[in-house]
Amino acid sequence: MKMDVKKIRASARLPEYATPGSVGADLYACLDGPLEIAPGETVKIALGFAAAVPDGYAGLVFARSGLASDRNLAPANKVGVVDPDYRGEWLVPLRNHGAAPETVAPGERIAQLLLVPAARAEFIEAEILGETERGAGGFGSTGAR
Repeated sequence: MKMDVKKIRASARLPEYATPGSVGADLYACLDGPLEIAPGETVKIALGFAAAVPDGYAGLVFARSGLASDRNLAPANKVGVVDPDYRGEWLVPLRNHGAAPETVAPGERIAQLLLVPAARAEFIEAEILGETERGAGGFGSTGAR
């Protein structure tokens, strides 16, 4: 699959897969200099590009595991969703969940992008829903706590 990406800033890097087996493409901070993020602070970090997610897909922006577990930096919205019709500059709202300031460097990998098939539903109001063994059992109802 091909995806068109347009650089908006000269220093932007296109998403890249780190290894042949990677399913998440790394996303890089497009900054003029180092940026400190205070504890509890969220900063929208520009990636320096716009892109066209292919029709029928969603671009999902996830945390990078090392950045989240080692430095407490992860997307504030947990998982960002980029729709196929969005054409603006991509940003990652990076939040410092830790107790100490953290610095993001220009060109640093700050998140990862997965392209996944996304079906659209026709929502139909119904009086009755089909029965299941689980029924209306919610949080923890399957015994997995």
